[in-house]
Amino acid sequence: MKVLSAPWPWYVAGPLIGLMVPMLLWLGNRSFGISQNLEHLCAITQPRTFGIDYFRYGWRRSTWSVVFMVGVVLGGFLAGVVFANPDPVALSAAAREMFAAWGLSSTGNELLPPQLFSFTPRNALIQVLSGVLVGFGTRYAAGCTSGHAITGLATGQPQSLLAVAGIFAGGMTAAHFIVPYLGH
Repeated sequence: MKVLSAPWPWYVAGPLIGLMVPMLLWLGNRSFGISQNLEHLCAITQPRTFGIDYFRYGWRRSTWSVVFMVGVVLGGFLAGVVFANPDPVALSAAAREMFAAWGLSSTGNELLPPQLFSFTPRNALIQVLSGVLVGFGTRYAAGCTSGHAITGLATGQPQSLLAVAGIFAGGMTAAHFIVPYLGH
């Protein structure tokens, strides 16, 4: 069963995502974001007799957020496995040249270069360190990219504008000064 033959265009997907903000605000003064769910999962899974006091709170009032996260994971699984496009990713010649200049080999249209995505101690260290930095940044900024860029900007929060500017600056810095050296 072929559901979609191509990704939805930005001018359809973008407004649909944007409509989530007023709907969530209207349905219960909730913001759109995913980063706080790790905190909720820790609060749900830790035994009451063991653990950190920080995670002892009424997580049940955030059940909708956990359900949202499960939906995101399920949707990703469905999109990537059940309804996956069997055709290889069509990388442009410029993208393949950029990978080659960075020392990342690609066997044609391979989106995930083996130097970065095969399991090695070096790659595991890079991924763990990256995860810690993203987690720290998310908590320090009091939210994630989706929370700040979608809900925060839509509701006119100045701290979200600052956070989104920092997120993009960090991404641009990493893309220009860190990623080119990962293949060496």
